[in-house]
Amino acid sequence: MPTDIETQLKIFKQGTVDFISESELALKLAKKRKLRIKYGADPSTPDLHLGHTVPLRKLRQLQDLGHQIVFLIGDFTARIGDPSGRSQTRETLSASRVRQNARTYARQVFRILDRKRTEVRRNSEWFDEFRPEEFMNLASRYTVARLLERDDFSKRFTAKQPITVLEFLYPLLQGYDSVAVRSDVEVGGTDQKFNLLVGRELQRDWKQEPQVVMTLPLIEGTDGQEKMSKSLGNHIAIGASPDEMFGRTMSIPDSLMIRYLHYVTDLDDSEVEKMERELESGALHPREAKARLAQELVRFYHGASKAKAAEERFNKLFREKKLPDEIEEVVLSKSLLNNGSVDVVTLLKEAGLTASKSEARRLIQHGGVKINESRAVSVDQRVSFEAPVVVQCGKRKFARVRVS
Repeated sequence: MPTDIETQLKIFKQGTVDFISESELALKLAKKRKLRIKYGADPSTPDLHLGHTVPLRKLRQLQDLGHQIVFLIGDFTARIGDPSGRSQTRETLSASRVRQNARTYARQVFRILDRKRTEVRRNSEWFDEFRPEEFMNLASRYTVARLLERDDFSKRFTAKQPITVLEFLYPLLQGYDSVAVRSDVEVGGTDQKFNLLVGRELQRDWKQEPQVVMTLPLIEGTDGQEKMSKSLGNHIAIGASPDEMFGRTMSIPDSLMIRYLHYVTDLDDSEVEKMERELESGALHPREAKARLAQELVRFYHGASKAKAAEERFNKLFREKKLPDEIEEVVLSKSLLNNGSVDVVTLLKEAGLTASKSEARRLIQHGGVKINESRAVSVDQRVSFEAPVVVQCGKRKFARVRVS
């Protein structure tokens, strides 16, 4: 572990948005001990995505300084659902579904973190043992007025959108996690700032030294509008196949490339800044920059050979066939599939490529539909979804269709 506090402070602060506070962290580092650095994720769905990797990459950087990472799986709080940034109440999840999702989280996180140097905890360890009076004690630590200071709660309250009492409890539960694991530092997205600050206050109540709070940027999803989210379907899962990861990356708006290169790849800032200058001057084509981004991501999660093969398959389908790179992505519900496939008429209608099934049948009968560049020959033809498929209707309508 570096003994130079200034060097460590610089590494801790790199890429952060909020840092509360540098002076407190300097005092902790001066004690020359491993700091307990907490990051929590609720297993609301099975997959971690690139948005999660922004804090995970930061954690690996701090882990390499010699500090102790505490990866907290919110298997208890996932049953409530984090209200941060939400305009409506989340669906509550069953305990069995949460357990199943949690198992996949524990596996995926070690694509980035060092398993041997990571302490994995679940907040059901303490909340399943909480007695009613302990919940009452926790709930008494914060007023409703204080909770309504949260921007998302305030907006929903003003708009007369329902807020459950359970949602009000969420920041307190997340804050208590910091007490339970005796966190020195907590890392999270900018949308978690309120919850992380609650942790500081609760630690004071429990006579602990308050944690330092570090927030990192949220990255937008493939739609270029909303933050990357599994529930919005605009995410790139780190467990996606090489072809899906490459294709989904190539579908992002050009405006996101530099943010992604900075926050979700291993490229040095100097190299990313060079690419940014070349894009602005026209020396580098956006498509080539995006292909580099896709290559870096697939290489990191699947290896160099699979990254090269994914790019070759993408180029064969899109560049050699002269299909547009940026094709709208459509997500179909898995419930539409029968034994992994769907009939082409339903596919066209559900993907929004035709207004009706009768229009879909007419297009197919007149030879106007292609699936992965192969012409659809029958209205009874079925399409499998081992990987996303590119559907073309007429000369100008395209969609890249995958199954949720």
